[in-house]
Amino acid sequence: MENQIIQQIANPAALEQLYRSNPTAFSRAFQVVYPQISTSLAAQVWQERLAKSSTSWGSKGDWILLVILVSIVAFLMQMPDLFSISHDLYFPRNMSFIVMPGIGAYFAYKQSLTVRQVTAPLLVLLISIVFINVLPEGSTTLILTCLHIPLLIWLVVGYIFAGNDPAKRMEFLRYHGDLVVMTAVIGLAGGLFTGLTLNLFQLIGITIEDFYFRYLVLSILPSVPLFATFLVRQNGSLVSKISPVIARIFTPLVTITLALFLVAIIYTGKDPYNDREFLVVFNGILIGVMALILFSLGEATKANASRVHQYFLFALAVLAIIDNGIALSAIGYRLFEFGITPNRLAVLGSNAIVMLHLMLATKKLWEFLKGQKTIEEVELGLTAYLPIYAIWAAIVSFLFPLIFQFS
Repeated sequence: MENQIIQQIANPAALEQLYRSNPTAFSRAFQVVYPQISTSLAAQVWQERLAKSSTSWGSKGDWILLVILVSIVAFLMQMPDLFSISHDLYFPRNMSFIVMPGIGAYFAYKQSLTVRQVTAPLLVLLISIVFINVLPEGSTTLILTCLHIPLLIWLVVGYIFAGNDPAKRMEFLRYHGDLVVMTAVIGLAGGLFTGLTLNLFQLIGITIEDFYFRYLVLSILPSVPLFATFLVRQNGSLVSKISPVIARIFTPLVTITLALFLVAIIYTGKDPYNDREFLVVFNGILIGVMALILFSLGEATKANASRVHQYFLFALAVLAIIDNGIALSAIGYRLFEFGITPNRLAVLGSNAIVMLHLMLATKKLWEFLKGQKTIEEVELGLTAYLPIYAIWAAIVSFLFPLIFQFS
């Protein structure tokens, strides 16, 4: 391998083929021969490339921050037992504030943001914590606040990540694809470790299940997305090749499934206008489809994206518009027939916002497919809509309880 690298140092195509045939062996051999070829510009480029492709574990400061954040998460998870607080009262209201602020703090640290730059996000966080914890128990508006506060805090984290730079918002969306993959990998490894640990202690007659899940799993599990964020941001190429593959596999599958689902609705005679449970599930499916579209758009608008993937994504967006139109008409019918309630109004507003975003995404994607829009124009047009979700989430979370008098 060393001799081949030296011989082909002036042949970029041959070097690339050699690297892809066995990346590990190539990297080791290259480090051996680099002193001999270090004057070559191609060798210098490969040196930088291989240095970047190796796994980075961050600086001492990164690990200190990570340990602090994980400790805070563990403390917050154990707080109900430490201070005799009801789990049913504590967790539904405060789960949004346990992990996501830590991710926001990590982004702020990595970007060296000043206190002034994070003042607004901190105010939103503090107001949200106080407000949701003083709402009376057992109200519909409390449930709505618990459902919408996570979206608001997520978008606040997005603001910390991207600021007022629309171009960085697409990077924030792409980060979530890598985050999901890395979180799943860590979760699988953790599950394997858990099974091994429990069975080892069971062999010697010691039962540790209660202690293990009550203190270790409950304290550490919520920190998995935080650790996954740390790994993804330190190693941009670690899972960046997996996310596009997942997007390209699932986009066609979901498109076909959604088309069959529409046909099945007609065939079975399901009535979303009078079947409340069906409408709730239907809306949940739409939220999942919208999340997939946003995730896939980050990959579909790349310069090297598959044309087939782009057309499937366009078809998925069209089907989602049809489904969302059915949901909107059903919600409008229920409002007219049964009257206004906080739930119906919140669902109607959410569906209307999603519908507008879907229509915008579909239009932009179609213009991109026809060559009328550039990748940058599509991305900026789509991510510019994200603050609308934050505004609506804030309205439902803070104003609905006041408008409907905590009913």
